[in-house]
Amino acid sequence: MSYSPTPIDTSVITLPLELHALTKRYAENACDLWAAQRLPHGWFFGPQRADAKKFHPCRVPYGELPEKEKEFDRIAALGALKAILALGYRILPPQS
Repeated sequence: MSYSPTPIDTSVITLPLELHALTKRYAENACDLWAAQRLPHGWFFGPQRADAKKFHPCRVPYGELPEKEKEFDRIAALGALKAILALGYRILPPQS
């Protein structure tokens, strides 16, 4: 089977400065969602990934992740926010 990913073209999208903080929070939330999805299936922290034992080294709070993993989450968050904008939606700050 051949698969050619075709993500939404965000090459012309510049994320407004006020959304950069949202990117970090979005990345933290994605990490929490990932971990929460694994809890009911019995996954635990382990120094090395071991699927049979359900151990994963990233089953820690976002702040404790290695920088490489945080960067992965930030890139995914940035891509999602840019895709939302590329699709014509607007992201507005909460009303005070």
